[in-house]
Amino acid sequence: MEFLLLLIVTLVIAIIVSLLVIFSFKKPIDSIFARIIGEEISAAWRKFLTFALFVVGIASGVNVWKLERFIAPEREDMIRPVLTAEFWGLEIYRTIISALGGLAWALLVFFVASLIAFVIVKRGEKKAA
Repeated sequence: MEFLLLLIVTLVIAIIVSLLVIFSFKKPIDSIFARIIGEEISAAWRKFLTFALFVVGIASGVNVWKLERFIAPEREDMIRPVLTAEFWGLEIYRTIISALGGLAWALLVFFVASLIAFVIVKRGEKKAA
């Protein structure tokens, strides 16, 4: 039961962190997509990026390896973690930081690619004018 509670808590925290980050970057992402690829398909790309950010945030925030230690068969060389208040605090902190780190890397890749695309679009506009 403790395993399930830990899984649910870390999953909910990773989802909340992902939602907050996605909501915080909604306007800049919308304006980048509208500028680079146009209004007609920017909504589809925004939905895809939102989905990708959810996947990255949850995958980064929920540490499956650590959770597997709770359900693995006991061995002499492995000590099963005890869910103390300190463990919960550390696990919640780690979930937040890991989710934020994964989302930061994903957004960095998006913004670097957007910057390159923006430079290409600007050069195309200058040549056309």
